[in-house]
Amino acid sequence: MEAAELIKKVRKIEIKTRGLSRQIFAGEYQSVFKGRGMAFSEVREYQYGDDIRNIDWNVTARFDRPYVKVFEEERELTVMLLVDISGSGDFGTQEKFKRTLMAELAAVLSFSAIQNNDKVGVILFSDRVEKFIPPKKGRQHILRVIRELIDYEASSRATDVSAALKYFTNAINKRCTAFLISDLISPPFEESLRIASRKHDVMALRILDSREASLPPLGLMKMRDAESGREMWVDTSSRAVQRAYAEWWVGLQSRIDATLMRCGVDAAMIRTGEDYVKPLMKLFKLR
Repeated sequence: MEAAELIKKVRKIEIKTRGLSRQIFAGEYQSVFKGRGMAFSEVREYQYGDDIRNIDWNVTARFDRPYVKVFEEERELTVMLLVDISGSGDFGTQEKFKRTLMAELAAVLSFSAIQNNDKVGVILFSDRVEKFIPPKKGRQHILRVIRELIDYEASSRATDVSAALKYFTNAINKRCTAFLISDLISPPFEESLRIASRKHDVMALRILDSREASLPPLGLMKMRDAESGREMWVDTSSRAVQRAYAEWWVGLQSRIDATLMRCGVDAAMIRTGEDYVKPLMKLFKLR
């Protein structure tokens, strides 16, 4: 992409998403992710006057004498954005591609975070970690994030959510808030999501396009898998083919729903061409 075109796109996303983060999301973000009070620091032996509600019963049982949890004030948060830049993001039939929508969502969350003096880091992934941007503060850092989201060319077009989650779990030691931004069309990733969600506060933003749910009856068509590159002829007017595809799609979404639920991960489903303010606000309010 030419430098002038890239700058124009970055500026356009900044204007739109910065305004949204100030006018709409700032209060919700602060109420959900700030003011959680105290973060766990260590355990020590119980002393006279300690609040018995802070007793760590597991450690107490292990050493046969009372131990309490010690907390410290949370002064700032780290927000991590795990963004899918695989081939399936280059699809969209409703105003914008899925990848463009993911970039906007990441920008909104980033500006909301820096307005509350939080750090923002990014992991761009396909079936591997393509780029890791360490958490930092400030507008210039966020503009760099947006540039990478728009212009970064992945070395692979396939998807593996598990690879990103494993890297994230190992790379970020201190508990943080993380947003997994992807269509989640990937090989199984439940185990790595469960581990990540135990260590961090993980939420998922599922990015979909309404055309993905069914095949339009357009007759015999040559179709190409955006991630594998495989091509095949498909009779999209065949009721059997349409039914088989619809059943596959419903089954896939059900499996993803079940995975998120078993891992205790809150999620919002956001479609291209639809207002993403409402599902994002609903996710915040649920928490």
